[in-house]
Amino acid sequence: MSLESAVVRDTAAAALTAGVALALLRFWEELAKRGVFEQVLNRKLVHISVGMVFLLFWPLFSSGSYAPFFAALAPGINIIRMLLIGLGIMRDESVVKSMSRHGNYRELLKGPLYYACTITLATAIFWRTSPLAIAAICNLCAGDGVADIVGRQFGKEKLPYNPSKSYAGSLAMFLAGFISSIGYMHYYHSFGFVEESWFMALGFSLVSLATAFVESLPISSELDDNLTCKAPFPWRREELVVVTCPLLIK
Repeated sequence: MSLESAVVRDTAAAALTAGVALALLRFWEELAKRGVFEQVLNRKLVHISVGMVFLLFWPLFSSGSYAPFFAALAPGINIIRMLLIGLGIMRDESVVKSMSRHGNYRELLKGPLYYACTITLATAIFWRTSPLAIAAICNLCAGDGVADIVGRQFGKEKLPYNPSKSYAGSLAMFLAGFISSIGYMHYYHSFGFVEESWFMALGFSLVSLATAFVESLPISSELDDNLTCKAPFPWRREELVVVTCPLLIK
């Protein structure tokens, strides 16, 4: 494919991806405005769905070196939105209601902004040929989001070292992060982007286990910031690759 054709394809793919992402956000904002779900649940549904749907569109982009940067435009636009609204430059109550915990627009400068930044960086730096991008986004979106929903509904049995976290929530985080990672490994393998293997699956399980453990620690309940966990990715037998997996603190 020529450079000109690749740029045209990537521009069209970026426009479609950004359009779908913004439409999905608007959908959740409308539900939040109508009070269809509780605010906390609505926030986590946004948290899960946006990242997972975004990954579906990566195969639309070309194999050119600029493709990941075109793809990163969609979450990059959301970074700008979070900054404008969080700083009070722009007002949008539906966005605030769908993405904040307590309805304070300043909250968008924390979790929602970190979320958008993490997905943008994972896209631009690792991209679809790296299992690191799959693991980072799946554990951030599916793992962390499902953990909160399940923990609130079924988390009666608390962890002995952290009473604000539950066995159910931690198990849900591990399973959701791992299963979604395996699903996208197979999805990208069908396009020839990655070579699926039991060894890669083992790497995903270790990462999901590590992120679930770090999220269960007491510090994750005390900090309102990005929590960084470093976990080994044994994609190659000769070496251990260490990757940073940012998680949002509830």
